[in-house]
Amino acid sequence: MENKEIILQVKDLKTYFYLKNEQVKAIDGIDFDIYKGDTFGLVGESGCGKSQTLRSILGQIKSPGKIINGKIVYKGNDISKYSNKEMQKIRGSEIAEIFQEPMTSLNPVLTIEKQIIESFHDASMSKVEKRNKAIELLSLVGIPSPEKRLKEYPHQFSGGMRQRAMIAIALGGNPNLLLADEPTTALDVTIQDQILTLINQLKDKLGMSVILVTHDLGVIAQMCNRVAVMYAGLIMETSDTVSLFAKPRHPYTKALMNSIPDGTGKTLDTISGSPPNLAHLKPGCPFAPRCKYAMDICHKELPEMIEIEKGHFTRCHAIETVKQFEGLISDEEGGCVDAE
Repeated sequence: MENKEIILQVKDLKTYFYLKNEQVKAIDGIDFDIYKGDTFGLVGESGCGKSQTLRSILGQIKSPGKIINGKIVYKGNDISKYSNKEMQKIRGSEIAEIFQEPMTSLNPVLTIEKQIIESFHDASMSKVEKRNKAIELLSLVGIPSPEKRLKEYPHQFSGGMRQRAMIAIALGGNPNLLLADEPTTALDVTIQDQILTLINQLKDKLGMSVILVTHDLGVIAQMCNRVAVMYAGLIMETSDTVSLFAKPRHPYTKALMNSIPDGTGKTLDTISGSPPNLAHLKPGCPFAPRCKYAMDICHKELPEMIEIEKGHFTRCHAIETVKQFEGLISDEEGGCVDAE
């Protein structure tokens, strides 16, 4: 990875929301790099900060939320300090996003053609050029008879077709980085696989990088070459995807993997308790109250991120002794593959 071009760096990012008498630490100090050609996954339970990470990158944190610390470096510039007007020049043309539910993201009163053309940032294009490019984009994302479908409205498209149209709109500005926020959650399994395959094909064909937010480890295994596991606004573990699935180092990662079917008929584990209230975080590791490996120190001090193998980092006190570390990642307990 050292020789690959870094197109985005997130450094010690903290995004807090200030509610009445409460401070919600939605993102509490995360770091990661996105390389050219990467598909980087952010995985974790609902409310862990995945979507807020994407919104922070796009400059879409609205009051009462605020980025209070850290940097988001794109092309050498810290875009976390950009005004909304400055970010408008980057959104779509440099960094684009596709959403979880296209029916609520697409404008129901505008044709698909109009919505695709609105994503173009080249003011010199003629009407004919714009229409031809819109047809090309619909064809690129696999929509049949694109000339005819251009004049249709979102309600005339199926769920999978709407998501393809959303991808076409996202590609209208020729972005370098695509942010995909749970892009297949609302789709059935067959259509989900088609959309994921399409995103992969487009990434390779167009030379994009992708940040994929999901709660589904099966999607991570299928799509991503690197992954970060988030919990309570923190990254708990990050590595290449193969290493993470082969031997998860953090108890939370391990618990996630043991709670999904792997085709062997094993009894699935559950993670006891619930994620913490981010407005009332207690000292120590936020996962400690749910962790069967927790020690006294886990309830007192937040562990630092430690590189335990080249490129594989984790945030856990349990690796400080050989006995606890080996017990945590023994081969008998090793990671699983092929999630739901």
